[in-house]
Amino acid sequence: MARARTLAEQIVDAADRPGPDLAAPALLIARIEYPHLDPERYLDRIDDMGVAAAHHIARVAGLDAPLGARVDAFNKYLFGELGFSGNREHYDDPRNSCLNEVLDRHTGIPITLALLYIEVARRAGIRAEGVNFPGHFLVRALQDLHTDDPDEGLIIDAFHGGAILGENDCRALLHRHMGEEAAWAPALLARATRRQIMIRMLLNLKRLYVRMRSFPQARHVTDILLALQPSSLTELRDRGLLAYHMNDVFHALRDLEEYLKMARLTEQDEEERKETEQVWEHVKTLRRRAAQMN
Repeated sequence: MARARTLAEQIVDAADRPGPDLAAPALLIARIEYPHLDPERYLDRIDDMGVAAAHHIARVAGLDAPLGARVDAFNKYLFGELGFSGNREHYDDPRNSCLNEVLDRHTGIPITLALLYIEVARRAGIRAEGVNFPGHFLVRALQDLHTDDPDEGLIIDAFHGGAILGENDCRALLHRHMGEEAAWAPALLARATRRQIMIRMLLNLKRLYVRMRSFPQARHVTDILLALQPSSLTELRDRGLLAYHMNDVFHALRDLEEYLKMARLTEQDEEERKETEQVWEHVKTLRRRAAQMN
């Protein structure tokens, strides 16, 4: 009998699957928080929303209208008629990172609202893609289903009701989230791949779990991140540190010693060297604990 695939294996498989689908992979990620989640009813709901959005666009603007008119009609459907909005009051609620909860509660954070926007828009005949903008995930809607020229599109902020952003708005957003010293570059508006989107969603969840001191959940997410990025020293270190906080001595030693071995082979700035020294102190503590256990 073939063994059941782990959630990490399913997520890795979803990251590289052909096609544009983002909703099914996002619902896999939601199973970290909701292990028994049935994705089919949420996928059906997104399908129904796409059909309704297409009818709304056809009625209000016309399916052959310019992109701006179609996006405006779509925004009125998604944010006006359905009432989706950014969750400013409880931004760090883990439910905001789970697509099923975003669909149930009609609120979320930039990346989950952007993902929903892209999936419903695609079903309504508007081609949209994710933009992995620093600090605040965005959407680009493109002129038609076939163009690959990003300059033809519109940059959209799904967290703020589908606001259309120009370059000056994007510059201001960058400085608000990353500081005034952050350098602007058009590459910041590059298309996000499905794998990049999934990794960013997982990093959000890990950060929240660590902040809540939910270390087992954070370690589960880190396992998945390492399955997606096997060479990530940061995730290897973090998994070891999470095991350390859970008093899992042998797993913590395994990961942190491997991290130190690999870190010595890379160039490090001053801050990274300080982090490595702190890890070395943890390793010495863990070795003493391990010796006492033998």
